[in-house]
Amino acid sequence: MKQPHELREASVIGTSPPRKEGVAKVTGKAVYIDDLPVAGALYGVTVRSRVARGHLRGITYHPGVPWEDFHVVTAADIPGENTIALLEKDQPCLADQRINHPEEAVVLLAHPDRELCERARRLCELHIEPLPTVFDLDESLDGEVRVWGDDNILKQFSIDKGNVAEALATAPIIVEGDYATGAQEQLYIEPQGMVALASPKHGITVWGSLQCPYYVHKALATLFGFPKERVRIIQCETGGGFGGKEEYPSMLAAHAALLAWKARRPVKMIYDRHEDMLATTKRHPSRTRIRSGHDESGKLLALDIDFRLDGGAYMTLSPVVLSRGGLHASGPYHCDHVRIRARAAATNHPPHGAFRGFGAPQSVFAIERHLDKVAAQLGIDGAELRRRNFLAPGQTMATGQVVRDEIDLPELLDRALTMSDYARKRTEFARLNAESASRGTPIRKGIGLASFMHGAGFTGSGERYLASVVAVDATPQGTVRIRASSTEIGQGKDTVFTQIAQDVLGLPSHMIEVVRPDTAEVPDSGPTVASRTVMVVGKLVQSACQELRRKLSEGGLLGESYTPTEFASACDIFHQLGGVLRVESQYQQPTGIEWDDKTYKGDAYATYAWAVYVAEVTVDLTTYETRVDRFWALQDAGKIIHPVMAAGQIEGGVAQGIGFALYEKVVWKEGRMQNAQMTNYIMPTSLDVPDILVEFDDRATRLGTPAAHGPRGAKGIGELPLDGSAPAVASAVQHATGVLCGAVPMTPEDLMQALEAAR
Repeated sequence: MKQPHELREASVIGTSPPRKEGVAKVTGKAVYIDDLPVAGALYGVTVRSRVARGHLRGITYHPGVPWEDFHVVTAADIPGENTIALLEKDQPCLADQRINHPEEAVVLLAHPDRELCERARRLCELHIEPLPTVFDLDESLDGEVRVWGDDNILKQFSIDKGNVAEALATAPIIVEGDYATGAQEQLYIEPQGMVALASPKHGITVWGSLQCPYYVHKALATLFGFPKERVRIIQCETGGGFGGKEEYPSMLAAHAALLAWKARRPVKMIYDRHEDMLATTKRHPSRTRIRSGHDESGKLLALDIDFRLDGGAYMTLSPVVLSRGGLHASGPYHCDHVRIRARAAATNHPPHGAFRGFGAPQSVFAIERHLDKVAAQLGIDGAELRRRNFLAPGQTMATGQVVRDEIDLPELLDRALTMSDYARKRTEFARLNAESASRGTPIRKGIGLASFMHGAGFTGSGERYLASVVAVDATPQGTVRIRASSTEIGQGKDTVFTQIAQDVLGLPSHMIEVVRPDTAEVPDSGPTVASRTVMVVGKLVQSACQELRRKLSEGGLLGESYTPTEFASACDIFHQLGGVLRVESQYQQPTGIEWDDKTYKGDAYATYAWAVYVAEVTVDLTTYETRVDRFWALQDAGKIIHPVMAAGQIEGGVAQGIGFALYEKVVWKEGRMQNAQMTNYIMPTSLDVPDILVEFDDRATRLGTPAAHGPRGAKGIGELPLDGSAPAVASAVQHATGVLCGAVPMTPEDLMQALEAAR
């Protein structure tokens, strides 16, 4: 259907209107979970194991608090299955006999006095008989101590293209390298929190700071053995997620609901920062071994990649993190012979889980570092080596997927090099560093880059399995209500959905309402993850609005062009005639997208965003501190719906990537995080983040062929910047120091050790 004439002349797509929720947030009117007024609420706390692995032999409640006034919940009180239902039912809600990590929840306590709850927690003693533990990823893969299943393997798969063994055997040049990334804490602004009401009469209602209402809904229905209609999940204002509020809220919601069920009173559970950092999921640590074959020009002849993740004690989302990491492991490069072996193994760390980019930042770091190693060995500039190996339309990726995106990666690279003045600075910094070395001064300068891509939406057949649904309805007054389970977690979803609806319907913003996610009010649109919200769910919003408009037009109530008043009048008449002005749109897999879950062959993602990032750094060889001075981020992410928020997504992702590269080091001891405070888990502040120049290049739209899978050609963007930031910084550090650092974070201590080893 054609757009209204006046809409074609002044579409809101590509503009940056104020955020829908912005006023409430800046004025303090937004209600976060700990602000929620709950009459008669009890406070809940969790008693944790502190032992990494063992048998639970008993519990002692020591005197010092009035235990008779407490509500106490253990595994014996669970009415349904003692599990947090997600991909597999392997993780208990409360440990019964077996302990698998040192933050395992065993006992729940509730009382009206929060301070008394904390005192009682310390007086609850768990008697645990220790068992052998595994904390090293490769030791877990050896399988000598089995902590999960028959072999500790949470997930494994292989991707095979061509004949890698033969190609490596005949390649003139072979380069090998080992690369590693550490755990990273999401550090959302607002810690985890839930409020629960539960009774046999009314079922379960939970309000929470969360990303995925229907994940929590599924977990609680399983835990209580309830039909779906007796469980209701309502998202409160949420102060950030980054994946950390994807799966873990199911655990906290379960704990709050169990206490509320036992007490028959509302229960509030809010983690402080220390407990949040100790107990919740983090980015999977990774190790990657790459063996590549090249000709004398650096052309990739073969890639053999072994990609491994530490999944922690339970599966959680390790399979999907591993899948994305493995699928991005060969980068945006063409190679006829590729073998990728991917494995996630269990250890006795707390479970690792989703974190922005989930898997791709780990594997992209490895392939980008490896190409810098190849470039150094062959005496080729890293930018030129990448240019010689870039994918082009019509070529195939590791899974056999044909590149259909309208891309020109050499052109994207050239733009990034020009933006950053890369060639001149490479030469100038080399001269300055040589002069500094001759004078014995400690300052070194470097500039480096990374090129990469990120698949938008769920992997392979994931979107087809989700079969996401969006509903749109209109009131007699003409207010259009968008109903989707996608959550606003600071990324601007409400504003972008409003813009998409405005683009179709030609209405002002105040006539569009995005309904707060509530499983009693919105259909299951899938989780707010995987850079899918705009491309996948936004496309459903677009389709539903088109159908709503068509419904009014076919009824003769709305013309081709109309004013907002005429639209409202049409809605009013439709309701007076007894009509239900509500439509639904459900995801249908696009024609030509084929994927085999068993063989990992076919179209891993419907489309990709593509990028080249450049970082400029200063390294002080006295203190071994690295400072990122400037950063350039150029990406092709399709049509940009809200440029200001899109740039903000890139800037925030780059800041997190700099933290991943230089600062954020989780210190483990016997499976416990030793630096679970903001004072000694170091993250970049505003003083540590450089000027970040963000640019977008929508090549397909420029050529008149916008990407087909998102509204107006939009693609996913949120996770992209985490993939390339760390390798770009590491590349610049290599240029500054002459030493290839194959692991992040590169703290001053780590950089000092690397430089000393090189000497």
